[in-house]
Amino acid sequence: TQSTWGLMVAGGGASVIYADTVADLGAGSELANYGEYSGDPTEELTYQYASTILKLLTKEAHPEGKLLIIGGGIANFTDVAQTFTGIIRALDKFHKLLLEQKVKIYVRRGGPNFQEGLKMMNALARKTGLPIDVRGPETHMTSVVALALGKPVSQGNIAEPQVDNDPLKALRGPASPLSPSLEAGATSIQQDTPLFYRGTRAIVYGMQPGAVQNMLDFDYISRREKPSVAAICYPFASGVHYRQFYWSSTEVMIPVYHKLGLVLEKFPDVDTIVNFASSRSAYEATLEMMEYPQIRSITIIAEGVPEKHTRHLLKLSKEKGIFIIGPATVGGVKPGCFRIGNAGGRLDNIVTSKLYRPGSVAYVSRSGGLSNELNNMISRTTDGVAEGIAIGGDRFPITDYMDHVLRYEKDPACKMIVLLGEVGGTLEYDVCSALKDGRIKKPMIAWCTGTVAKYFPYDVQFGHAGALAQAALETAEAKNKALRDAGAVVPTSFEEFSVLISQTYQKLVENGTIKPAAEVSPPPIPVDYAWARKLGLIRKTPGFISSISDDRGEELTYAGMPISKVFENELGLGGVIGLLWFTRRLPTYACQFIELILQLTADHGPAVSGAHNTIVTARAGKDLISSLVSGLLTIGPRFGGALDGAAEMFSQAFDSGLSPEEFVEKCRKENVLIHGIGHLVKSLENPDVRVTLVVDFVKKNFPSYQLLTYALEVQKVTTRKKSSLILNVDGAIACAFVDLLRGCGAFTREEADEYVKMGTLNGLFVVGRSVGFIGHFIDQKRLKQGLYRHPTDDIAYIANQNL
Repeated sequence: TQSTWGLMVAGGGASVIYADTVADLGAGSELANYGEYSGDPTEELTYQYASTILKLLTKEAHPEGKLLIIGGGIANFTDVAQTFTGIIRALDKFHKLLLEQKVKIYVRRGGPNFQEGLKMMNALARKTGLPIDVRGPETHMTSVVALALGKPVSQGNIAEPQVDNDPLKALRGPASPLSPSLEAGATSIQQDTPLFYRGTRAIVYGMQPGAVQNMLDFDYISRREKPSVAAICYPFASGVHYRQFYWSSTEVMIPVYHKLGLVLEKFPDVDTIVNFASSRSAYEATLEMMEYPQIRSITIIAEGVPEKHTRHLLKLSKEKGIFIIGPATVGGVKPGCFRIGNAGGRLDNIVTSKLYRPGSVAYVSRSGGLSNELNNMISRTTDGVAEGIAIGGDRFPITDYMDHVLRYEKDPACKMIVLLGEVGGTLEYDVCSALKDGRIKKPMIAWCTGTVAKYFPYDVQFGHAGALAQAALETAEAKNKALRDAGAVVPTSFEEFSVLISQTYQKLVENGTIKPAAEVSPPPIPVDYAWARKLGLIRKTPGFISSISDDRGEELTYAGMPISKVFENELGLGGVIGLLWFTRRLPTYACQFIELILQLTADHGPAVSGAHNTIVTARAGKDLISSLVSGLLTIGPRFGGALDGAAEMFSQAFDSGLSPEEFVEKCRKENVLIHGIGHLVKSLENPDVRVTLVVDFVKKNFPSYQLLTYALEVQKVTTRKKSSLILNVDGAIACAFVDLLRGCGAFTREEADEYVKMGTLNGLFVVGRSVGFIGHFIDQKRLKQGLYRHPTDDIAYIANQNL
């Protein structure tokens, strides 16, 4: 045997079962860790978790090597490929150590996108040479443990369907789709009418469009005549409106109400509510739901509902005769009839587990993730599921095992019962009593997880809140023995669970209790575009292409650089502009120069056209955005546009080989003003400090500044005529920026010229001057300036002149 086992398991319930199986097959004393990751973790979180496990696993080598189990049940909503991406990153990082220490890896997983995840894991094995045995949901959940130990793998028999003239007869439900009213003073839960049937109509409480669409897809594939979701109740909605969903490929509109009373008045056939309220509001929301006599069942999805609230709801539900499933549950499913929210996972799992039509086996468990595993296991070893409920992982579920087992006992469509309990609590002993006194007569296959607990020197809190043994009677061993003694069929390990389910089913078929129906093919249903694209089934030419940023991953990136690295490297605003405008990291001096430009162009007083427009708009009572835009709209050839013009004119002259004198003379003959030359106030005698700052920075930091040098030579020529024909700040910035693009080493010459033609320099002016415009807006608001009216004595009225 190997000396150390490592577990990396997804799901609170599944993690216990894997640890149990290691122990039940004789290797419990060599189990190195217990842990689980669940709740649809991100790639980064999974990577960090896997890295921690692998770091501990490879801390010390063992001459006989080690074993690592990467397992899980069939997920409801976790993207297996995404979580595997994080695990694969960690395995790749540690692969040399894993090879050196002779670590063998066994993988088993199912759920959304599992095919891609398993393919990626196989690709890693080929790339690194790691010995990885990869399995999917076609393999029993814990068989990889038996494979790793070299023990025989238990396989349940697959039942062959027989012929039945009316395979849908169990889907009919009550003759009327309307639910019977319940008296408010009822003292026990009503069990005579099926809790869920083919005509069940529900309200989804909370804005959960994904769950609603999942329920509608299930309805369609089950050939229901009418959608099970009547409406959505969302307290934060602004009145009644509609949301778009799909019935196969046909668009349907589901109403959204902001008040529960309104929706129940509108839909008297609704008798169940799927409550997606948060743990903070689930209690109050459920209390309100229980005030309406038409409601027969409520499912509370939220985890973390306080136990005192749960106990009160339990007491109240018994008094009112309302079934409440949860809290902390995924819900349940009645194949061919009704699906609670996301129970059963994605549509491909619904089809694989044949949940679109009824079977003969009903089950009840605590774990939502293990419910999918039971769906898969039962569909492979019997004629399928009759009904399955996950009562929830909290210590005090409002309906317990017995509530549902007694329903199954009275349901003629249910021929055998499967119970999956767990360590902690005493609910299973109520089932034992019912088996002994004859209230439960149908065959029951039962197993309680948590047998590994005896290998820990202290009490362990397993995946669920209720999974903690606080007394000898609450251990998994004690419960399994009690169930076996009471008459249930109990395996020696979870690895044997499916075998006993299959054997029990075959006996019922042989004695005629079960007459398997002919298999029903589900109708085809379109795959959502986003999911199909994620699976690589389709491709589409995008409407937009973006190369500068990406917000889809763990962290926002600018030109491929994570935002955290932007701050770690202290890139500043100049560096961010480099990434977002030029898709590359610029040298430090280039980032500093960009910031210098922004500071120099931020404002030029209230008299210039852009600031003037901003002030007038602000004083007209307009908002910040309107005022800012009114100022920005003045930027053009006569205001701010000199930057682009100067860059173009000086570049063309320099690149053409014109001397400064020839350039000036050429412009004089063509009667063209030189952009970037001349100032109304500044001159050689009164130089512009901003130009001095630009020139000094460039000479100190730039490796090359040929165009700026050329422009300063042009200034010598123009100022011979008039001392105010100096190189102004627009010209200095423009020429220096061209030198930056051409000489910093980050751009080819073609790229540098292209960025100038695009208007990049004007972009710098827009960013810089926006700071000033916003300042003028705030200034006017702070000073509480009234509506501006231009004085008439500053206007020349010439309407009477003949022009």
